[in-house]
Amino acid sequence: MLNMDLFRNGIDKIRADHDKRGLEHTRIDQVIRLDDEWKDALKQMEDARRERNQAARGISEAKKNRDTAAADTIMAEVKNIGAKISQLDEQANSLLEQRDIIRMRIPNILHEAVPIGADEGGNTQHSLHGEKPQFDFEPRTHNELIEMNKWVELERAAKIAGSRFFFLKGDLARMELALQSFAVDFIINRGFTFVQPPVMMNRKAYEGVTDLSDFETVMYGITPDPLYMIATSEHPLTAMFMDEIIEPSLLPIKMVGVSSCFRREVGAHGLSDKGIWRVHQFTKIEQIIICKPDDSWQHHEDLLDNCTDLWDALGLHYEVVNICTGDMGTVAARKYDLEAWLPGADAYKEIVSCSNCTDYQANRLSMRFRTNEGNTAVHTLNSTAVATSRALVAIMEQNQLKDGRVAVPECLVPLMGGKTHLEPCQW
Repeated sequence: MLNMDLFRNGIDKIRADHDKRGLEHTRIDQVIRLDDEWKDALKQMEDARRERNQAARGISEAKKNRDTAAADTIMAEVKNIGAKISQLDEQANSLLEQRDIIRMRIPNILHEAVPIGADEGGNTQHSLHGEKPQFDFEPRTHNELIEMNKWVELERAAKIAGSRFFFLKGDLARMELALQSFAVDFIINRGFTFVQPPVMMNRKAYEGVTDLSDFETVMYGITPDPLYMIATSEHPLTAMFMDEIIEPSLLPIKMVGVSSCFRREVGAHGLSDKGIWRVHQFTKIEQIIICKPDDSWQHHEDLLDNCTDLWDALGLHYEVVNICTGDMGTVAARKYDLEAWLPGADAYKEIVSCSNCTDYQANRLSMRFRTNEGNTAVHTLNSTAVATSRALVAIMEQNQLKDGRVAVPECLVPLMGGKTHLEPCQW
């Protein structure tokens, strides 16, 4: 969430950002009003405490002078002041809670380079990578490829878990494991520490990393425990230092995490109806950076470079797009997406998101570092390296052969025991 100092001393910046996003100012005004009422309640409480202390001194002085009447008079005048202080304290706490609940719904301040647009149609191309594959046959969709090669069991998974779950089999399962290993080693070699996070989080931590009012509908809750299955390892890795003051010598902290991810996704009809593009459980390799504010925009470009270098190594065709104002969520200040070309779908589809969240998550998580001027919020950044199920789709569709087999990307061949093609599964 945005620092309260910005509401008190930089409100025009927040209003201008809302205008850019096409948002009303109602919540901004509510935060300002509640903050003023909270400060007024604190002042009344401080005045009441001062009055109580003054009365206590007066009573003590009267008793010292054996003036019982004066002491009784003062006590009668302030007999309800304790209850008044308690009431004001309760009122102040309530106002603070209301203010911050609304403040958490106000989005981050966008970077000036974010393009203006009403929806995803306003996204702009940042760069184009690789050669678009050409075929002398009608390219198949990944749904057709997994069915003809028996690499995925959807119906049998549905029997035991429901729709949008799957069994992965044979060479495709082996390549999924190779993708994990390749991506982790690739990012480790860029100076990141490998971390395996828990796959459950409590509500307090989750409210620190995302807007639950929007995101909770796609998350799996754990009953009766007050926990959520993680939707991405970004969330536990970013929240790892919640309520901590980080020594500046440790910054930047760079992590690469691997985890299963769980989402109650509901896709549009067509590509997402079947197959493994939009599913409830998948594996993702994620990059996280926690850094000093002055360094975060360079780190954002570094994360993007890691992604493009990794996907270039896979030999795939994709584009990088700048996400526009109307397609941005609450948390990020700027975001790049990588979109792979899917010949079977005849479209580019998202495979990577790369975001700088500036101090937005850190303010919610109370995650700071020491400076000469006092403790200040760190900046947090995140980027997919590889979501393996979507990477498999891109590889299958771009590297498919006429007979239905799939060529293995050269960089994965050593991790596949020298296998250069995915062969059909026998059952």
